Amino acid sequence: MFDFLESDWFNIGLEILFLILISYDIKKYFQTKKKEYIVNIVLTVGFAIWVLYPYYKSYFGWQESQKSEMISSCQDTNDTKLCKCVDEAIFKEFTHKEYKTLDKNASEFKEFIKETKEECLDESWF
Repeated sequence: MFDFLESDWFNIGLEILFLILISYDIKKYFQTKKKEYIVNIVLTVGFAIWVLYPYYKSYFGWQESQKSEMISSCQDTNDTKLCKCVDEAIFKEFTHKEYKTLDKNASEFKEFIKETKEECLDESWF
Protein backbone atom coordinates (compact mmCIF):
# COMPACT_ATOMS: atom_id res chain seq x y z
CA MET A 1 0.00 0.00 0.00
CA PHE A 2 2.83 2.40 0.79
CA ASP A 3 5.21 1.26 -1.96
CA PHE A 4 5.46 4.84 -3.23
CA LEU A 5 7.54 5.71 -0.16
CA GLU A 6 10.45 3.74 -1.62
CA SER A 7 10.31 5.29 -5.08
CA ASP A 8 12.91 7.74 -6.31
CA TRP A 9 10.22 10.22 -7.37
CA PHE A 10 8.88 10.40 -3.84
CA ASN A 11 12.36 11.27 -2.57
CA ILE A 12 12.86 13.83 -5.31
CA GLY A 13 9.50 15.34 -4.43
CA LEU A 14 10.57 15.57 -0.78
CA GLU A 15 13.78 17.32 -1.81
CA ILE A 16 11.81 19.86 -3.83
CA LEU A 17 9.41 20.41 -0.93
CA PHE A 18 12.28 20.98 1.50
CA LEU A 19 13.94 23.43 -0.89
CA ILE A 20 10.69 25.36 -1.26
CA LEU A 21 10.20 25.50 2.52
CA ILE A 22 13.78 26.61 3.13
CA SER A 23 13.69 29.25 0.39
CA TYR A 24 10.38 30.60 1.75
CA ASP A 25 11.84 30.89 5.25
CA ILE A 26 14.99 32.57 3.92
CA LYS A 27 12.87 35.07 2.00
CA LYS A 28 10.73 35.79 5.07
CA TYR A 29 13.83 36.15 7.25
CA PHE A 30 15.35 38.77 4.96
CA GLN A 31 12.05 40.64 4.87
CA THR A 32 11.36 40.64 8.61
CA LYS A 33 14.68 39.77 10.32
CA LYS A 34 12.77 37.64 12.84
CA LYS A 35 14.76 34.87 14.48
CA GLU A 36 11.93 32.33 14.29
CA TYR A 37 12.62 31.95 10.58
CA ILE A 38 16.19 30.88 11.37
CA VAL A 39 14.76 28.25 13.70
CA ASN A 40 12.46 27.09 10.90
CA ILE A 41 15.40 26.86 8.49
CA VAL A 42 17.49 24.84 10.95
CA LEU A 43 14.58 22.51 11.75
CA THR A 44 13.76 22.01 8.06
CA VAL A 45 17.38 21.22 7.20
CA GLY A 46 17.60 18.82 10.15
CA PHE A 47 14.38 17.08 9.19
CA ALA A 48 15.49 16.87 5.54
CA ILE A 49 18.73 15.19 6.57
CA TRP A 50 16.87 12.76 8.82
CA VAL A 51 14.35 11.84 6.11
CA LEU A 52 16.67 11.72 3.11
CA TYR A 53 19.71 10.09 4.72
CA PRO A 54 18.62 6.50 3.92
CA TYR A 55 18.08 7.51 0.29
CA TYR A 56 21.58 8.93 -0.08
CA LYS A 57 23.14 6.14 1.96
CA SER A 58 21.77 3.59 -0.47
CA TYR A 59 23.10 5.38 -3.53
CA PHE A 60 26.49 6.35 -2.16
CA GLY A 61 27.21 3.11 -0.30
CA TRP A 62 28.63 1.51 -3.45
CA GLN A 63 31.71 2.50 -5.40
CA GLU A 64 31.67 2.16 -9.18
CA SER A 65 34.21 -0.68 -9.12
CA GLN A 66 32.04 -2.60 -6.65
CA LYS A 67 28.97 -2.04 -8.81
CA SER A 68 30.73 -3.18 -11.97
CA GLU A 69 32.01 -6.29 -10.16
CA MET A 70 28.50 -7.24 -9.12
CA ILE A 71 26.98 -6.41 -12.52
CA SER A 72 29.60 -8.47 -14.33
CA SER A 73 28.73 -11.50 -12.21
CA CYS A 74 25.12 -11.03 -13.21
CA GLN A 75 25.73 -10.76 -16.95
CA ASP A 76 25.94 -14.55 -17.23
CA THR A 77 22.15 -14.82 -17.22
CA ASN A 78 20.00 -14.45 -20.32
CA ASP A 79 17.70 -11.68 -19.13
CA THR A 80 19.92 -8.60 -18.68
CA LYS A 81 16.98 -6.22 -18.13
CA LEU A 82 15.79 -8.24 -15.14
CA CYS A 83 19.36 -8.55 -13.93
CA LYS A 84 19.93 -4.78 -14.03
CA CYS A 85 16.65 -4.16 -12.22
CA VAL A 86 17.56 -6.60 -9.44
CA ASP A 87 21.05 -5.06 -9.18
CA GLU A 88 19.57 -1.58 -8.81
CA ALA A 89 17.23 -2.82 -6.09
CA ILE A 90 20.18 -4.37 -4.24
CA PHE A 91 22.18 -1.13 -4.59
CA LYS A 92 19.27 0.81 -3.08
CA GLU A 93 18.54 -1.67 -0.28
CA PHE A 94 22.03 -2.59 0.94
CA THR A 95 25.42 -0.94 1.24
CA HIS A 96 28.36 -2.91 -0.17
CA LYS A 97 29.54 -3.90 3.30
CA GLU A 98 26.06 -5.11 4.28
CA TYR A 99 25.74 -7.05 1.03
CA LYS A 100 29.10 -8.81 1.48
CA THR A 101 28.22 -9.94 5.03
CA LEU A 102 24.67 -10.91 4.06
CA ASP A 103 23.73 -14.59 4.04
CA LYS A 104 22.58 -15.10 0.44
CA ASN A 105 20.87 -18.38 1.39
CA ALA A 106 18.75 -16.82 4.13
CA SER A 107 15.01 -16.91 3.64
CA GLU A 108 14.73 -13.13 4.07
CA PHE A 109 17.18 -12.45 1.24
CA LYS A 110 15.50 -15.02 -1.01
CA GLU A 111 12.14 -13.38 -0.30
CA PHE A 112 13.63 -9.96 -1.13
CA ILE A 113 14.98 -11.28 -4.45
CA LYS A 114 11.65 -12.94 -5.26
CA GLU A 115 9.68 -9.75 -4.57
CA THR A 116 12.19 -7.68 -6.51
CA LYS A 117 11.96 -9.96 -9.54
CA GLU A 118 8.16 -9.77 -9.41
CA GLU A 119 8.31 -5.98 -9.31
CA CYS A 120 10.84 -5.89 -12.14
CA LEU A 121 8.75 -8.16 -14.34
CA ASP A 122 5.57 -6.22 -13.63
CA GLU A 123 4.82 -4.05 -16.66
CA SER A 124 2.13 -1.92 -15.02
CA TRP A 125 2.39 1.83 -14.80
CA PHE A 126 2.24 1.87 -11.05
